Amino acid sequence: MIRDIHYYRCKFSRRTKQNKLGLGVSLSAGEAPNKPVLLLSVIELIERGQIQRNRIELSPELISTFLKFWHDLNIQRDPNIGLPFFHLRTDGFWHFKAKPGFEFMESRASKIKVRSVSGLQQAVEYAYLDLELFTLLMNPGSRAELTLLLIENWFPNQIQQIERSLKFDVFDDLQNQLRASGGKVYSREEVEQEDKQTAIVRDGAFRRIVTNAYDYRCSFCGLKILNNLENIVDGAHIKPFSQFYDDKINNGLSLCKNHHWAFDRFWFTINDDYTLEIADTLYEDSPDTPTLKTFEGRQIYLPNREDYYPRLDALAWHRQQFREKAS
Repeated sequence: MIRDIHYYRCKFSRRTKQNKLGLGVSLSAGEAPNKPVLLLSVIELIERGQIQRNRIELSPELISTFLKFWHDLNIQRDPNIGLPFFHLRTDGFWHFKAKPGFEFMESRASKIKVRSVSGLQQAVEYAYLDLELFTLLMNPGSRAELTLLLIENWFPNQIQQIERSLKFDVFDDLQNQLRASGGKVYSREEVEQEDKQTAIVRDGAFRRIVTNAYDYRCSFCGLKILNNLENIVDGAHIKPFSQFYDDKINNGLSLCKNHHWAFDRFWFTINDDYTLEIADTLYEDSPDTPTLKTFEGRQIYLPNREDYYPRLDALAWHRQQFREKAS
């Protein structure tokens, strides 16, 4: 069968007794259109340039977009992006790149509950589309045609609502709100009531804001590497979120992978004048790159706004742990 736009028009349509191809079955009372909502979310991220490769991850952007459509369409069921992310593989155009050890996910699914977001994160690197479908969705004309088909087939009475939703970048709006407020400190009750999806979006927003504030540069060593939409640095908490629930931007540092790992283990700390202090107990053998000890006394790279500079009480907490560990 030729996998052209006519083929995917059938795939994106509702399944009927005459049409054996579509996304699941026709909607009945109480049934949720999980798969079309996920596809609309993927298409929106492609439209915005946030998906540029045939690689679909359970990212904060994808999850927040899925939840946006779900709530805007007033679907009377708890949203769970894990269900369509897992079950779309049965429609023939959605595939998984499994993590090592999970290549045979069918036999492992019952053990790790792979239909959940946590299970998928454990088992799946990313999803990807048929190359033919991805090529069509990267083309504005065919993308618009398939988007309209999804909307008319699955949400014929909510076209205007979806059109409004498509214009609204919910994850970008969340980041703008957090930037304007400087971030947020949560209560224990708020965090305990979060589901996995909400936690991923919240944590992703914090980390994106922090790395952007440091211009995607490691505050320790200055390393900056960009590759399309990816970068080498993490948005790290100074005072751990698991203890303090503190997502204030000034409780964040931009750190490359190595120095994030070292910071969390108190191999170095930061003084109130933003100079670095390195543990005396380290044994380092690094013939081709600078050792941590090389950075003793240097000032870290600071963010682009003074109100985002690392907060002194957070640094004081980290130094105390550093000293206790050293002693």
